[in-house]
This record gives sequence, structure tokens and C-alpha cells, in this order.
Amino acid sequence: MAQFDSGGVAIAYDHFPGEGRPVILIHGFTSNRNENWRRLGWYGAFERKRMQFAALDCRGHGESAKPHDPSAYTREAMVGDIVRLLDHLSAERADLVGYSMGARIALAAGLAHPKRFPLVTLGGIGSKLFEPRPPGNPMAEAMEAADPDTISNDMLRSFRRFADEQGEDRLALAALTRSSDPSFTRDEVATLSVSALVVAGNRDDLAGNPQELASLIPGARAVSLPGCDHFSAIPHALFKAAVFDFLDGVLE
Repeated sequence: MAQFDSGGVAIAYDHFPGEGRPVILIHGFTSNRNENWRRLGWYGAFERKRMQFAALDCRGHGESAKPHDPSAYTREAMVGDIVRLLDHLSAERADLVGYSMGARIALAAGLAHPKRFPLVTLGGIGSKLFEPRPPGNPMAEAMEAADPDTISNDMLRSFRRFADEQGEDRLALAALTRSSDPSFTRDEVATLSVSALVVAGNRDDLAGNPQELASLIPGARAVSLPGCDHFSAIPHALFKAAVFDFLDGVLE
């Protein structure tokens, strides 16, 4: 396992040399680089294309450090991990592929560092990006619950059970959801100046419509994956095809 130091937080990652500038893969909440990208076929797809790529475990996940302080999970801190990985690889620029939480990080990185991240794929997010957070913090409460069977909401219970299956640190995940960083606004997203692809399943109730989000970003493209929800979209062949077409610059 390779690691680098990101402002005092150890971040685990994989790097595969290949052609072109690196593509950095950023996984979703409660997942990790092995589950989100390796097991679901993305590592193999990039290797077959002989493309250079890297994937990290976001702080609080996988084999990376897992602080229990919400202040460790600000937008600036999460983006900082991506920038420091790029520096660690001695690369000036990289393209980003993020899913769900990872898409939010990729979006924030593109907004903050457009010269370093010229292409961003935003998977598993859409129009619901702008919905206000629910009262309280039901996701944190689900992660902190002693027994997942006591969680009445199906979606929250599925996230909690997935975290348990992956052996994740539930208190670190709860701390991440308690970060006080504000949500994205439409005006902020409209300032994104890098090339963007937005992809979500047409049955993804967590993401919403990808076209509505893409329409706010100058020049952005949207792809809706037929028959896919938030979880089945990740390994889908059409998702991979859309990403590689976008990275190759031939998406029509």
C-alpha cells in the first residue's frame, strides 16, 4: 500500500503508470478505492486503455487516516488531498473522475484549481446537488446507531450496512457528514470553467437529473444511464464508455 502525507493526514492510494496525464479516481461516501474502482472494473478498464491513473482512499475511508473531528473534512481539506496527490505524483495536471461524494470533491477541485484539473467527470450527482440538508443530521445518526436495524429510513440503513460491510470507521464517517461546509449554489457551479461531464442513472433518486446540473456549467455534457439507480450506475458499461469518450475528447 502506498501512502502520502496530506497536511498531517495519511492518504492511501494506488498509481498505475501509463500514457498521458494522470486520471484521478475519487470514490463515494462509505466506499473506498478498492470497492468503488477496482472491484467494479474501472482499474481493468483503464489498464486495457493503457492510460495513467491513480485512485485514493478519501480521508475517513479505506486505508487512509480517519479523524473523528468534523473540522478535518472541510471542502478545502478534501480538495487539498487531491492537490497533494497530484504533487506527490510530480504531475502538473490531472483529469478527475468522481462519484457521488467524490463528484462533489471533483467539482470543488475544478472550481478551486481549474488550471490543474482541466476535465472533471461528475458521476452520481445531478439537480439534487442544490437541495438543502435535511434537519438535524440523519446520516450521522445512522452511522452512530448501535444497531443498523433500528434505522427506519431504507436509504440510510443501506449506507450504514454498506459501511459495516466495508469495515469502515463509522465515527469518522459521521464526523465527515457533520462538516459545516456549505452546499454548492447554482451561481457557484455556473462559474466552473473546466470541461465537465455529468453522469447519473435515470432512476437515481439521490442524484436527480444530470442534465439540469450540466445546463448550469458552460459547455458541460450530460449522460443519463437507463435503468440505473445510485448504486447500479457505477459498474455500468455505458458509464465507462461515456467517461472514456469524454477523456478522449470525442463525446458528441
